Amino acid sequence: MSSRSTSLFARRLAPLFLASALSTTLLGCPTVEGPAVRDPNAAKWFQRAKAELQVADIDEARDSVNKALSLAPEDEEVKLLAAQVHLALLDYAEAVRLLKGIKGTKAAGLRGRALWYKGDLEAAADQLEAMLNDPDVVDDWAKSIAKLARRGAGRSPFTIAGSQIAAIEMPHVSPAGAYFIVSVDIDGEPALAMVSTGYAEVVIDSAARAEPSWVSVRFKRPAPDLPSLQNTPLWWNELTRADQGLEVQDVPALSQDLSGISKQIGAPIKAILGVNLLRHVHATIDWTGRQFIARSFSPSPPPDATRVSLYYAKGGGMLMKSNLGDKAAALLVDTSMGLPISLDDEGWKKAGVAVGDLKLVPDDPEKKLKEGLIPLLKIGTYEITQVPGYQTGQVKQVEEKLMFDIDGMVGNGLLAYYRMTLGDGGRLMWLEDNLAVQRLLSGAHNRDLQSAPPPQDLGSPPMITPDPKQAPPAPSSGSSNPPPKTP
Repeated sequence: MSSRSTSLFARRLAPLFLASALSTTLLGCPTVEGPAVRDPNAAKWFQRAKAELQVADIDEARDSVNKALSLAPEDEEVKLLAAQVHLALLDYAEAVRLLKGIKGTKAAGLRGRALWYKGDLEAAADQLEAMLNDPDVVDDWAKSIAKLARRGAGRSPFTIAGSQIAAIEMPHVSPAGAYFIVSVDIDGEPALAMVSTGYAEVVIDSAARAEPSWVSVRFKRPAPDLPSLQNTPLWWNELTRADQGLEVQDVPALSQDLSGISKQIGAPIKAILGVNLLRHVHATIDWTGRQFIARSFSPSPPPDATRVSLYYAKGGGMLMKSNLGDKAAALLVDTSMGLPISLDDEGWKKAGVAVGDLKLVPDDPEKKLKEGLIPLLKIGTYEITQVPGYQTGQVKQVEEKLMFDIDGMVGNGLLAYYRMTLGDGGRLMWLEDNLAVQRLLSGAHNRDLQSAPPPQDLGSPPMITPDPKQAPPAPSSGSSNPPPKTP
């Protein structure tokens, strides 16, 4: 696909937040000492791989650490680094192989995560519990997952039954932002769930589940005469009149109070669908088209899309490579963030914008949120100009949890303009410009894309301010409840 330049985001977007739920720490884990003498070239490749991994340059880190391994195949420190790289690539079997025979807290933690995502529950519990036996380790995610793994004996996580594919509506439930919401059945009970790449696992409202548990999640097509969500409560009954749909059995789910998120969105959110589930159902998310698709198979590449490689911090935090101007940048993909993009100081520098030129957002009560325009953002082959961006403290907080040095976060304020499809088990994302999708659906194949109707005519996110001179509202402070401790 050829690069196209568009200014879809020249209008100002209202900055809305939901607290990110990433918590992928391995706090207090002691480092493993390398050998007393290491081949000089192996040492150089190791340090290079370590630096590349730190900035989430995963492909380069893989090449460098493989060179280090070829020169020092028995070096445990190199093997540990290589295991981290392969975990980010979702290559769980290779991560486990590299860690064979290596002792210590860090190795146990990495092994536990790889085994958990691989579906080897008993072995995952053994390793996570071994890590938690270290008094210096604080990891609430590991505590919950170890319990789930012990209770999951005999289960096959994410077993798919029923239909091979289910296409369901994504209702626009909130005038405050383009939140990704779907209707699902959880253990047979209808519920609204938020689709969030800012979470690793499924999370159930603690009002329904006080403890981590194993659940089934069913995606099914609601009846066509589903009433408006905002006008009548009868839609709950209508949800039962649906086809069998696609069911995902033995889904691990954590527990968290979601009342704050429900209040902020203005809808009764009973669950959050995290990355681990989205990868298994090869999800397509199309907010503008009001469609969510779950599949039992990896889809073919869409005819008019750009491919974006995805990586995962410790197996859970979705990362993508992009470009800010001509500089490569690592961004966390977090659809629970209402802003289009949030950058740290280094990210703004890469974008070619001086931090001193950013302006305070009007009406921000704390006078800390700043905004500016990113001249050029490249995602895959898409070139997007004049993207509203923000400087917040959230990026630093996420970096501390991920233990990666990212440049920023991309949220649903930008992603709502695109149709996203996860492929290859979540290792890549197909991104389609919704203007192109609309053109395809209307049959206007020969019409020049630039002459297509503007986004607002296609049902663009309601967060766009009608009057460009009107200041966007201050970001919501979000729930007072602490975020779930998920990786």
